[in-house]
Amino acid sequence: MVTAPSQEALAKLTPVLTKRWLSPDAWRLDVYERLDGYRALRKALSVHPDDLIQLVKDSGLRGRGGAGFPTGMKWGFIPQNDGKPHYLVVNADEGEPGTCKDLPLMMADPHSLIEGVIIASYAIRCNRAFIYIRGEAVHAARRLRNAVAEAYRAGYLGRNILGSGFDLDIVVHSGAGAYICGEETALLDSLEGFRGQPRLRPPFPATHGLYSCPTVVNNVETIATVPYIVLGGAQWFRSMGTEKSPGPKIYSISGRVNNPGQYECSLGITLRQLIELAGGMQPGHELKFWTPGGSSTPMLTAEHMDAPLDFEGMAGVGTMLGTTAVQVFSQQDDVVYATYRWIKFYHHESCGKCTPCREGNYWMEQILHRILAGKGTHEDLDTLLDACDNLLGRSFCALGDGATSPVTSSIKYFKQDYLDYIEGRKAPTMSPAELVGAH
Repeated sequence: MVTAPSQEALAKLTPVLTKRWLSPDAWRLDVYERLDGYRALRKALSVHPDDLIQLVKDSGLRGRGGAGFPTGMKWGFIPQNDGKPHYLVVNADEGEPGTCKDLPLMMADPHSLIEGVIIASYAIRCNRAFIYIRGEAVHAARRLRNAVAEAYRAGYLGRNILGSGFDLDIVVHSGAGAYICGEETALLDSLEGFRGQPRLRPPFPATHGLYSCPTVVNNVETIATVPYIVLGGAQWFRSMGTEKSPGPKIYSISGRVNNPGQYECSLGITLRQLIELAGGMQPGHELKFWTPGGSSTPMLTAEHMDAPLDFEGMAGVGTMLGTTAVQVFSQQDDVVYATYRWIKFYHHESCGKCTPCREGNYWMEQILHRILAGKGTHEDLDTLLDACDNLLGRSFCALGDGATSPVTSSIKYFKQDYLDYIEGRKAPTMSPAELVGAH
């Protein structure tokens, strides 16, 4: 059994993904090159693309965007010698509530992402790559475009990269701020110029992705991890994390902690240790509930503080690791109101393509608002769970599935909080008139 690292071991962790973040002007090419930048690219270009795919498979790298799918396996799905262009698309549409790891990575160390893009493109035989960045992330997009321009001038992009005969162009594309475009097929539609809505699968992006061609879609952190694997090797990467969830990970912790921010740790750290790294709970606050990977992952309680924050550990307690957006709430926070705010978000961001998500989130928002206004009934809880039952596994994409998470988990662990509103023990926090005026 793999145990979580001790606090003493955590204090000695050497940063991997974030090692350049605090260096002065870390986003500049000359600084990146001084700190091992583009060494991995030179090494990668000297081996066969299939060997790179096998290296990533051996490393056990899993997608850092939420699903945790094995990265090397996804690369291996791309058919070769099919006569079609291949594409790499980087999902930088970071929109999950509470998640803020990819944007600081692109701000502080954009060349690590670019180097990873070049290596991944070489591995899957791709000559055109796209980075789809969230529309509101103006500063990160500017920094990324500047880094791409630097890479072109230095010969890391364009024709015959470093004399290898490999060609690659990168396009940085800013979206329009739709949460649904974080879903990979909706992102592809948006990139093609259409309204961002999820596609029916199969066929899958590996064979029918961007412009109906073989496409790999990976998260920013996933791709930025690749150069370190190329330099350090698969066994070095597996020396961190756990057996089935190897490697380092950037955790975004926010809420009732003294020092919210980004913390790079080995996969398998516990919430108790992460809170200690973040300076502990704020004075006067005790942990009540928390999300391991953003609002679309079922919330947990203080009883789960010692569960490993990796893919298997979170599945073992009935939730998901997700994007490691750890949101910490205390006894001073209202779990019913937090759930209402999340469902309001999902209702607003639903693309409306499928009935379960479009209607389910609308009605759940109404019911939660009614409960908070002191007009709820016991039947409302049954209706909420029934709506979730009709959403989970029946919506067109994972947005509907994710929307059920805060509702079902909050009722599971904190049903009494709902009953306090329904039975009049807690004063209403919203006015019924607000509900009418909101729609």
